[in-house]
Amino acid sequence: MVAPSPASADSNPELAPLVTAEVTRGACRMLLRHDCVAMAEVPLGDGRRADLMALNARGEIIIVEVKVSRADLLGDGKWTDYLAHCDRFFWAVPAGFDLSPLDTPGFLPERAGVIVADRYDAAIAREAQTVPLASATRRKCTLAFARRAARRVITLTDPDADGLAWGG
Repeated sequence: MVAPSPASADSNPELAPLVTAEVTRGACRMLLRHDCVAMAEVPLGDGRRADLMALNARGEIIIVEVKVSRADLLGDGKWTDYLAHCDRFFWAVPAGFDLSPLDTPGFLPERAGVIVADRYDAAIAREAQTVPLASATRRKCTLAFARRAARRVITLTDPDADGLAWGG
C-alpha cells in the first residue's frame, strides 16, 4: 500500500522535482513487480518525451505520465499524443493527489489508467484499457526503446562513449 505523501507539489512548488523523482521511482518499482521493464525520459518519434516507457513480457508498450501538481495536470495539452506510441497509458500521481480531474471526459478515463505512487511503491487505482498498436508501430517503438536502453547501459560503463554513437 502506498503511504500518504508528507509533501505536496501543489502546496510547495519547490518540491516538485523531488516528488516527481519519488513518484517515478515508485511507479518503476511497481512496473517491475508486474514484469514490466521501464525507462525514464524516453524520446518518441514525434518529438514528445514520455516520462516513463515500459515493456511487458508480451511486448506491450506502456507509457506513464507523471503529474505532481494539479496545475501541471490541467495544463497538459500534449498527453494524447502519447497514445499513438503505446498499448496502455497511465497517469502516475503522488498519494493524496486529487484524482477527480482524471475522471472527466477530457482525460479519457475509459482509456487512461491511474497509478498512485510514493518513493517505495505504487498501486494501480484504475486499470488502463489496452488498445493494441499496429505491428509496424510496435516494432518501431520497441526497437527505439531497446536501442536507447542499450546506449544508456553503455554510457554507464563508458561515459566517454556517449558522443561516439550517432542518433543520441
